[in-house]
Amino acid sequence: MVLYTSPFPNSFLSVLHSFSWGLIFPCYWLADRLVGSFVPTTYEKRQRADDPCYFHALCIIITTPIYLALLVASLPFALIGFLLWSPLQSARRPYIYSRLKDKNHTNGATLLTEWKAAGSGKSFCFGSANVCLLPDSLARFNNVFNTQARAKEIGRRIRNGASRPQIKIYIDSPTNTSISAASFSSLVSPQAGDNRTVNAGIKRTTSMEYKGDNCGSNNGEENREDKGGSGEPHEGEENTCIVRINGEENGHMSDTETDTVNGQARASGPAEPSLEGDAEVSKTPNHKQKEGDSGSLDSCSASRESLVKVRVGDGTVDQSTVNNKLLYKASIMKKTSVRKKKHTDETFDHEISAFFPANLDFLCLQEVFDKRAAEKLKEQLHHYFEYIVYDVGVYSCHGCCSFKFVNSGLLFASRYPVMDAAYHCYPNGRGMDSLASKGALFLKVQVGSTPQDQRIVGYISCTHLQAIAGDTTVRCEQLDMLQDWLSEFRKSTSSSSTANPEELVAFDVLCGDLNFDNCSSEDKLEQQHSLFTHYKDPCRVGPGEDKPWAIGTLLDPEGLYDEEVCTPDNLQKVLESEEGRKGYLVYPTSKNHGSSQKGRKASLKGNGRRIDYMLYTEEGLYLEWKVEVEEFSFITQLAGLTDHLPVAMRLMVSTGEDDP
Repeated sequence: MVLYTSPFPNSFLSVLHSFSWGLIFPCYWLADRLVGSFVPTTYEKRQRADDPCYFHALCIIITTPIYLALLVASLPFALIGFLLWSPLQSARRPYIYSRLKDKNHTNGATLLTEWKAAGSGKSFCFGSANVCLLPDSLARFNNVFNTQARAKEIGRRIRNGASRPQIKIYIDSPTNTSISAASFSSLVSPQAGDNRTVNAGIKRTTSMEYKGDNCGSNNGEENREDKGGSGEPHEGEENTCIVRINGEENGHMSDTETDTVNGQARASGPAEPSLEGDAEVSKTPNHKQKEGDSGSLDSCSASRESLVKVRVGDGTVDQSTVNNKLLYKASIMKKTSVRKKKHTDETFDHEISAFFPANLDFLCLQEVFDKRAAEKLKEQLHHYFEYIVYDVGVYSCHGCCSFKFVNSGLLFASRYPVMDAAYHCYPNGRGMDSLASKGALFLKVQVGSTPQDQRIVGYISCTHLQAIAGDTTVRCEQLDMLQDWLSEFRKSTSSSSTANPEELVAFDVLCGDLNFDNCSSEDKLEQQHSLFTHYKDPCRVGPGEDKPWAIGTLLDPEGLYDEEVCTPDNLQKVLESEEGRKGYLVYPTSKNHGSSQKGRKASLKGNGRRIDYMLYTEEGLYLEWKVEVEEFSFITQLAGLTDHLPVAMRLMVSTGEDDP
């Protein structure tokens, strides 16, 4: 299948489309600004409350007549542009495939060789998030604003978290045999030479103090040459550091040793990244950030997670001292580990994390409706992901029953090459949802090859269902269509047979915003849908019941800018407590409670509305392989930027001792 790298089949149509949109855009922008000026967010209301001169009200009085006059003047041009734009959509392709051409920056082809070296298997990490990148006037109804700036910051935070090295700390101690909470989320600073060697003291730090090898694409060839000669891992390698600690029975250090550790950690000095992700690091601390803001690019404050950062000193450090320091740090992390592993019957790790997982392989986003925001987001994500599919959907009356003003809002980013892609639009959208071409995006990626040159592939699907409350029948119909499309895509893109398999399927993952939860009585039909007999939900016990550690992913919009939750670390702290979740998550509707969630103390079923899903199936995979969930995370790194919590899942594909 040919992947579409441009929205139109020839340059003439592309130029004509650009001309028509150029006529429409002034009217669109003026209308967006005019409506947005009358829909303030809670953040703006608080700022205006401190303005005794009512400066903003004066600005609205002055600018409104100007906007109206310009809007009326632009209408004739917009009408002409619309008459050109609308018929062109019949020739428009359903998505745009973008591949990073800078081979020195990232090269997904090198990842394909890792499967052969992996031996017994390999893990893959998937992320999903609803980022609410609507036109600014519409986004304000969800209490978020400044769509263009948010798009850029969302991309920065995602690639910042994903480009961290991954550290697994295993504690060999009679009193602590669990994997610490930092297993999948700790940091190590890359040093000249081998960055996988532990040589010095440790300190609490944030996930944002490491920019990653993939963040410096704008630094020019000079920085690339410097990085190439520093001995750091090549692009595409798994940046994993495994630290194994042999501890004493008591599992802690004396007060004197503790002071020594803390003193050396302070003496090492934190390295602060520059705003644009340069390869060089500044020695000057940044005092502008609020405490606990690990989501910011230049934050130097401490994360809620137990994180470690290893720095090389000027002199030689005794390895036993390092082990003792790490053991002391691990004893501090033990409380977090116990909280995380309190459900001992669970077979995988689960956590509320202040950042996206390290080595994120695939990312599925919803509500990337604004085209300019999509371009800014794509530019940022390309610092880490080599392959991106965006601007997914149809416009006008092409391909769907009703007129579509915006696309599907779906975006897919991958570190691995995309082999095939397909999009289908739901034809039964109602109300406001019918104005968007909501649908499903299906992708086939190559993740490796066997010694026999058989391709190892995976399937990923991303969707966004009907949002209006009470449209249960519509969502069930969309789930039926989704299942049919999934089956059709697998059949149409498969080049294997049972007798002679040319491809081995490693995983099949479905994710997205399904707009129903597993605890609301109003969503019983969706909860019992046959989709959940084929795909497994790691957070679900059964219809109407989630696992105790699962939390809601829909935030209460009114509290997005409260000081308690406006940073990733603060939001993480709040969501770790039941009372905090009741205050800032949206819960299933109830006749006994109003729509506002803040301050509610009553006992409610579940831990909030979990409407963002990450599902996987074992059906249709290579029979000799086994797929298991290794880790599931609820992520707070986009605090203050969207009204949803991103989710992430790490799957382990076990192949046995030898490749087939």
